[in-house]
Amino acid sequence: MLEYRRRLPHFQPDDVYVFLTWRLWGSLPANRQRRTYPTPGHAFVATDRALDCHRSGPLWLKDPRIAALVVQSIQIGESDKRFYELCAWVVMPNHVRLLIQPRADLPLITRWLKGSTARGANQLLERTGQRFWQDESYDHWARNVKEFVRICRYIEDNPVTAGLAGSAELWPWSSASTR
Repeated sequence: MLEYRRRLPHFQPDDVYVFLTWRLWGSLPANRQRRTYPTPGHAFVATDRALDCHRSGPLWLKDPRIAALVVQSIQIGESDKRFYELCAWVVMPNHVRLLIQPRADLPLITRWLKGSTARGANQLLERTGQRFWQDESYDHWARNVKEFVRICRYIEDNPVTAGLAGSAELWPWSSASTR
């Protein structure tokens, strides 16, 4: 099992499906309320829903050129690079979510995805030398089939719960739209 640490500890057991989320640089609200939740999962969902509604900070992924660039890189990571098996994904206005079965180490996967898309997006935005993605990513491995299905649904329904689409299939930047 690969183990590494940035701000948070990260563990990557062999042969598991991993849920990844990363956000645009500067998209976290400065004043988040601190509350106690029964489980870390409840805390993640509550924070995540609050962040989906947060509309300040960069929303560069709303730009169809940038969203398409990120989608293309996600798909290349599976088809050409063979870094992972891709199960579900969504590109939201200020964050990206994936459910993958890694065939490479997560630090390599996230460094490649975030690095290549940051360069391309900054070129499209005519920005140089500026951060695009937050350094830290959230990762969680699916412990069983029930959790795998729940995570897939959670990812693909993200645009619906955020009020951006009437159904998951209508959001163009998601695995649900390609089924």
